[in-house]
Amino acid sequence: MRAARTLAVTATAIAAVGLAAPLAAATHGPTTVLSGGNSGGNGGGNGGGNGGPTDVTVNPYDVHPGSTLTITARGCNRGGTVTSNAFPETTLSRNNNGVSTAVARVYNHATPGNYNLAVRCNGSSSVVTQSFRVLPGRGAQGGLGGSLAPSSTEMAIGGSLVAAAALGGGLFIARRRRVTGAGV
Repeated sequence: MRAARTLAVTATAIAAVGLAAPLAAATHGPTTVLSGGNSGGNGGGNGGGNGGPTDVTVNPYDVHPGSTLTITARGCNRGGTVTSNAFPETTLSRNNNGVSTAVARVYNHATPGNYNLAVRCNGSSSVVTQSFRVLPGRGAQGGLGGSLAPSSTEMAIGGSLVAAAALGGGLFIARRRRVTGAGV
């Protein structure tokens, strides 16, 4: 009798796992990992002149929509601005060591491709441009908290699992009652 009970429980467990495997494969397909490229920035700009920006760098050079860029420039002792089509106008903060920095957040809806940014120091008409690239990519669907409804495939497989569990449990209880009732 114990062997039959063990067989029923094992068969139910195998059926549940066997029905869940196709769902796992269908829902979570292959994962593509996109990696950033040149994390060391892109070489200096073509600026110069009196009071204008020089040695403009962008780090990282390749970014995803929604990511941040760090822009550094020399020669902007009174600060300045950084503009681009990929992010809102950002202020260069001046540092004591002669290097000004700005951190810009790329728009979430930025189209993948090559972009330019323009650095202009306060009190100067000189502008230096530098390029960077927005990579294609889709962010994780984190924080949705159940706002995505299950698909019809997921519902069918879930229903099958519940039915298999109910059938296995029912067989187990019916078998147990027969054994208990026969011994009295």
